[in-house]
Amino acid sequence: MLPALLLGLVSGTSVAGAAGEAAGQGPAGEPPIEASGNAAQAQSPAAPAPPGPDSRWPRLLAAQYTFIEQWQSALTSPYEGEHSLHPEGDHQPTHTIGAYSGWAPLSWAQAYFDVEKFMGAGVSGATGLGGITNGDVIREGTAGIKKEFYIARLYARFMLPLGSDTVRVERGQDQLPGFEAARRFEFKAGWLSANDDFDRNRYGGSARTQFLNWSLWQNTAWDYAADTRGYTDGFVLGYISPQWSLKYGMYRMPTVANGQTLETLNRAREQNLELTLAPGALATVVRLLAYLNTAHLGDYRQAVAIAEATGTVPDIAATGENGRRKFGFGVNVEQPLADDGNTGVFARLGWNDGHTESFAFTEVDRLASFGGDLSGARWRRAEDCLGAAIAIEGLSAPHRDYLAAGGSGFLLGDGRLNYGVEQIFETYYRAQWSWTLAQAPIRLQLGPDFQYVQNPGFNRDRGPVRFVALRVHLEY
Repeated sequence: MLPALLLGLVSGTSVAGAAGEAAGQGPAGEPPIEASGNAAQAQSPAAPAPPGPDSRWPRLLAAQYTFIEQWQSALTSPYEGEHSLHPEGDHQPTHTIGAYSGWAPLSWAQAYFDVEKFMGAGVSGATGLGGITNGDVIREGTAGIKKEFYIARLYARFMLPLGSDTVRVERGQDQLPGFEAARRFEFKAGWLSANDDFDRNRYGGSARTQFLNWSLWQNTAWDYAADTRGYTDGFVLGYISPQWSLKYGMYRMPTVANGQTLETLNRAREQNLELTLAPGALATVVRLLAYLNTAHLGDYRQAVAIAEATGTVPDIAATGENGRRKFGFGVNVEQPLADDGNTGVFARLGWNDGHTESFAFTEVDRLASFGGDLSGARWRRAEDCLGAAIAIEGLSAPHRDYLAAGGSGFLLGDGRLNYGVEQIFETYYRAQWSWTLAQAPIRLQLGPDFQYVQNPGFNRDRGPVRFVALRVHLEY
């Protein structure tokens, strides 16, 4: 459905509106900054330039390579299950490489095409935690998923100006340089990542350059639609202004939990609605998110009841039912403090109903996180950054009863459970050096990352566990 829609749009079919805010962090991407409430986009000049790109030719917008070597410590482990952290510890390297291109044949129409490749694996198979510790890796998901170049994004974006004021947009991943209307309707459709447009955050939004833990660059209680790599077909409608924005998105869900195959929209879909309040370029930004998933979802209470009646281990997949729903909410705040906004703090709160199956992102039903970045300008290294944050995650009563009875999800399953909230602390340092090539910056980033997790997998009987990583990131 959506590929046909995209082809129709690119060929010139009439459309009302245009895409959501500039695309950004995918499952493992570096986000350009949002148009609303962002210092990276300049204020309108005295005589506003007309909307349009700097060039109408297709162009390479960005390229990146990221290497992460991560070590997991040994941990206390009186028992383990199929999705437990390895008790003896582990270490794994990961590599990602990507190229990101765009084209603006018209002042109001853009197209983007991204390719990426992933190599390596997360420690302990990227399972055993609600907050996985390397956000640059794909999930365990489909067995034998190929380590090859794949299409990360392929979509069209359309903008309908609602006034003469414009803002300057700089070159970046999925962001063509030029001028855009400060107030506009947007529509975008194609092969996307839902977190390009929802739950963005300046200080906690990129595993490649900021916090590595899933719970610190995303709201883990938001079970957003995606295949195993983190992408899906969908569309976004949005109203964007300098002070506030409202966006609605719909995406295809996978056919099974954490699966690579996607269902049709009429059978399974995610719907997101987000209001962003951003009164000024360096003011507090608040995002309010609501989502509703409809898919072939299982029910934790039903799985436990069947297991008790039959004397078996509960299996959430056996209770799947078409049309079952899961809903949740999120609050996302960023607060610039100093250094032109490069020093600031952020916080997230997340909640979902918790009785239906965790299906696409991770197994977390409650989230509270808080942290921030400190600019290296404080020690005469203006491009460097020091970050620190904590996340506290929980499960609903039906979800923890299911795990305690021996059930497994796609990330959790110790065989038993002595429930406790999962507590995560992370700190990182990012040293950066910059050069210019063909009037575009090249950035090399290097730095360590440390994470400490209490009650891994929400289990008081296991852990604590420590993770140490070295991250190298090169971008153009």
